[in-house]
Amino acid sequence: MLPFQFYTCDTDMRLSLQYADEGIQAGFPSPAQDYITESIDLNRELIEHPASTFYARVRGDSMSGEGITEGDILVIDKSVEPEHGDLAVCCLEGQFTLKRLRFVSPTRIMLMPSNRRYRPIEVEPGMDFKVWGVVLYTIKANRRRMPGSERW
Repeated sequence: MLPFQFYTCDTDMRLSLQYADEGIQAGFPSPAQDYITESIDLNRELIEHPASTFYARVRGDSMSGEGITEGDILVIDKSVEPEHGDLAVCCLEGQFTLKRLRFVSPTRIMLMPSNRRYRPIEVEPGMDFKVWGVVLYTIKANRRRMPGSERW
């Protein structure tokens, strides 16, 4: 478990960016748009509860099986009620960790990594445990190829 560096979100400032309102094809190519007509404000699009939303940068590789890698930015909302299967930032014995929540029973919780090098963590009775926040979005850099994608 590696420490996170948390950042508050500032939604007072508008962040309007150009937006391809007809979408971008990820399958067969479609005719190119002549122009972009809309704009999008990422603060308004990604953040529903500004007072309880934080950003954190991923450290470590325990969730790499889901494409979440070192340096990615998480958008975390502390006001969202955690549910089975949520990706969450948890505080376990004073340490932060990023894992999928698996509610085995009302009294049994497993913290699930997605990298086979890591074992699931069972939250045992008496452990200091809290779901700190639910991850709503992951922002990642795509400028360079990911390891293992050299086939092209």
